[in-house]
Amino acid sequence: MRPVRHLAVFAALGLTLVAAPDAPDPWQARRILMVEKQLELREISHPATLAAMRQVPRHRFVPADLQPQAYDDHPLPIGHGQTISQPYIVACMTEQLAPTRTTRVLEIGTGSGYQAAVLAEICAEVYTIEIIPDLADQAATVLRSLGYKNIKARTGDGWKGWPEAAPFDAIIVTAAPDTIPPALLAQLKDGGRMIIPVGPKAGAQDLVLVTKRAGKITQRPVIPVRFVPFVRERE
Repeated sequence: MRPVRHLAVFAALGLTLVAAPDAPDPWQARRILMVEKQLELREISHPATLAAMRQVPRHRFVPADLQPQAYDDHPLPIGHGQTISQPYIVACMTEQLAPTRTTRVLEIGTGSGYQAAVLAEICAEVYTIEIIPDLADQAATVLRSLGYKNIKARTGDGWKGWPEAAPFDAIIVTAAPDTIPPALLAQLKDGGRMIIPVGPKAGAQDLVLVTKRAGKITQRPVIPVRFVPFVRERE
């Protein structure tokens, strides 16, 4: 019997044909557990950040052989000497920016693209820069496949920022320079916030929250961290 005739029979009997539900996401339980055990228990409480971390499929941003570890509490290598940060650090940095639906954010260091996806779940626009072409291409492919429309990406030196799109409500840096790039301070909107790891390549680093008020810059250390070094074109 053809499908149309099936529908006709159901209608004649006064019955409604209910479509079969979509197959459940086998990774969803892992994401929920990640949020409960790794984030909420460590006092990550920003609702939009928690919702984004539950939503974004982190396993899509890591090499296939590492996908079983995608929701574990540690960073993972993504090639070219770079890593995807542990979920807690991604959530902590996102929360420190206090993003909203109207936020325009600049990310320096696209890497895998995961942090950009988390921000895109919350913010109006995400601008992201990656200096390593292969990583930039890989991240762009994954982000497109997931349907993100509010992410603009480019390959280049993040030290210079994205001046033609400035100023930004928020800036996030995912590699550690010795000092905060002056161009990023200039491109931060008055009233804006920047989260950035700062410190020597082979030493102690601090995750620093930078705020700008009436042109005045203030800095506050958040937690000690260890990020890959900030890479510039001349290097």
